[in-house]
Amino acid sequence: MSDEKKTVDQYIETYIKSVSALEEAQEPFKEQRRELRKEYEDNGWLSKEQQRLAVKAYRLIKDEEDMEQLLDFYEKVATIRRSS
Repeated sequence: MSDEKKTVDQYIETYIKSVSALEEAQEPFKEQRRELRKEYEDNGWLSKEQQRLAVKAYRLIKDEEDMEQLLDFYEKVATIRRSS
């Protein structure tokens, strides 16, 4: 059992180190995204809300979401929320 636990501990350590390295590598891109959002808002090109909605629409298209099904569920949830 101790060998098995040690192996799991080693996997956890390796996994956490890998996740940490990936997050660190992504940070410059996250900063670029923050700067891009700020630039568009500061220049009056798109509000924060417009940016947020544009990204949502992009992700729906990219993920090939079934809009009809999504709207059906949206209406169901909205109805439930209104009645509660």
